[in-house]
Amino acid sequence: MNHAQPTVSVLLPAYDAVDTLEEAITSILNQTHEALELIAVDDGSTDGTGALLDHLSGLDGRIKPFHIDHAGLIEALNTGIDACSTSYIARFDADDRAHPERLEKQVDFLDANRDITAVASQIRCFPDDQVAEGFRVYESWINSLITPDEIAREIYIESPLVHPTVTIRRESLVDIGGYQDHGWPEDYDLWLRLHTAGHRFAKIPEVLHEWREGDSRLTRTDSRYSVENFIRAKVNYMMEGPLKGRELIIWGAGQMGRRISKHLVRSDARIVAFVDIDEKKVGNTRRGSPIISLDDLPDVFASAQDPCVLASVPSRGARSLIRENLNYLGWVEGREYICVA
Repeated sequence: MNHAQPTVSVLLPAYDAVDTLEEAITSILNQTHEALELIAVDDGSTDGTGALLDHLSGLDGRIKPFHIDHAGLIEALNTGIDACSTSYIARFDADDRAHPERLEKQVDFLDANRDITAVASQIRCFPDDQVAEGFRVYESWINSLITPDEIAREIYIESPLVHPTVTIRRESLVDIGGYQDHGWPEDYDLWLRLHTAGHRFAKIPEVLHEWREGDSRLTRTDSRYSVENFIRAKVNYMMEGPLKGRELIIWGAGQMGRRISKHLVRSDARIVAFVDIDEKKVGNTRRGSPIISLDDLPDVFASAQDPCVLASVPSRGARSLIRENLNYLGWVEGREYICVA
């Protein structure tokens, strides 16, 4: 079968994925947007993944397999970027499933919105019997962030885009340096680098991706995805961007506030105070700075040099209350304060 010249490249790295690979690829080949190429990078698999890719490519010429010695996800992704021939790169994983209209909707969106660098979609995690309640909360949070402003507002809380749902402009991805290894998640690192450079993201407000949950997912097996390494990534890019040269007030003297402040201090940040509503903590110190009450916050803020409040209480309910209090003071999120946990 002859297909039109591709207008989008689907980048699919695969390592020992033979059990789920054919189902994943079938969901790509059945897209309503048929003008695609599937750049499938076999990262030195030992289970027949490479042979399956070669077999499937013989059935559909849109599949272009590449075989490399096992080097890890980042090397596989960058190898794939070099092979992509179109202006749009759609990430996809070898154990997921795409809605038939995913590529059509995302390509049309990027064509119509030149100010957006990358567009993702809402997700549905499966299989149901392996998705814990806590992960459904994460799924709900991810799906609630649609507009560029919503995504930017919460980008320092967690990764606001699910990597294999994203279609991105190849030029922007190459210009920013592709995928890099800094010891924290490669996808979150990419979103933070792009965000720091002024790029904007959006989501199609529809579930166009089924994201497989399971014990073998990298987020569960690779130390780069630990909470500590997520915090390192946040602090690194906040200090390069919105916190550069500013004095900081951390709302939350509990565990998350301690962890974030540890990395801020290592980055030579100036922390002038912590805020806490626990009266037992108020009046004490944390990392040499006073723990103050909410009533004292406006005066401390006014006396600081170009201050910024970091809301570091991870509970979503607490985060909403913090926002209410800071908005009541007339402060703007992203300018006078940032939520970081």
